[in-house]
Amino acid sequence: MAMTRREFGWLALAGVPAVGMLRGEVAYAAAQAREPLSRWAGVQVGLNVPYSLGTGNNISAQDLLKRVVDLGVGGLELRAQPVEHFLGSPTVVAAAEAAAARGAGGGRGGGRATGQAGAARGGGRAGQAGAARGGGRAAATPEQVAAARQQAEAVRKWRLSAPMSRLKDMRQMYEDAGVVIEILKVDGLYDLADDELDYFFQMARDLGARALSSELPNPFDDTKRIGAFADKHRIFMAYHHHAQAGAAEYEASVFPHARYNGANVDIGHWTATQNASPLPFIAAHHERIPHIHVKDRRFGTNGGQNVPFGEGDTEIREILRAIRDNKWNIQATIEFEYPVPEGSDRATEIRRSVAYCRDVLQS
Repeated sequence: MAMTRREFGWLALAGVPAVGMLRGEVAYAAAQAREPLSRWAGVQVGLNVPYSLGTGNNISAQDLLKRVVDLGVGGLELRAQPVEHFLGSPTVVAAAEAAAARGAGGGRGGGRATGQAGAARGGGRAGQAGAARGGGRAAATPEQVAAARQQAEAVRKWRLSAPMSRLKDMRQMYEDAGVVIEILKVDGLYDLADDELDYFFQMARDLGARALSSELPNPFDDTKRIGAFADKHRIFMAYHHHAQAGAAEYEASVFPHARYNGANVDIGHWTATQNASPLPFIAAHHERIPHIHVKDRRFGTNGGQNVPFGEGDTEIREILRAIRDNKWNIQATIEFEYPVPEGSDRATEIRRSVAYCRDVLQS
């Protein structure tokens, strides 16, 4: 009896040698795994990880893969920390070990910059003192600024000597389990030095990703610099918005700066802050949108809360079906943010969200 794709993935993760399996079963399972999980009617449904899992960002690539396979998800917007963990980053590995020692995995967001040079947030522009850019926090002392610069430079030097050839092994491990990495999310992007930007765009290419993603900068003019790297590498830079941007801002202050400047449209944020459907914008600019964030929120006039899929004002059905029917190359990336109902758990709710998208696409 041939094994399922998931069984093959678990064996691969466990390190079971292929010689212990019938040759025909290996070939069958490998062929099956080439079709990603959670792809329906031509639309790849994905998950923003590790964020949506609540594990913190500094999880190992192997542990992360086990979790997403268990959830039945085959498309990822993946933060860079698990990738750098796989490559052996001392900063990320140390942060992961510290989180494990605390027993909490680092909390929901994992401390944003922990894997991106800690307080220095990735290291570029060291003269701007990344540690002091905390937004509302107390100003950094001269000693803290100096330590941040030193840490940033150490991280930058490690990145420039990282064993990038190992990325093909990580990509193969994921794809053998039916999981594709389409988007690489990078924290602290605007503080990175030029050679670090090249490092992350090359990382994305080696993983098979077609876009980097990060939050929109303030000011928007920073998209000029990043867009030049996106055009150089021919990999999209998908800028994620909250309340600070809508159609006018993208069209006037982001897209014109570079051919590969794009948008990560969060259809929940758009609903709650623009009090309108994002579908017209998506339809007009689908070629610049590698992925959307799928969540359900109420219009801002009703509080704008995150709610389980199907209970809010966000046009999830209409948008997913438009992607399907028009064959737009847009990953529908679930970003799990609504409160877990009493008596349930995060994994159960993520599976329900995935099932909701599946049912919409298959009907």
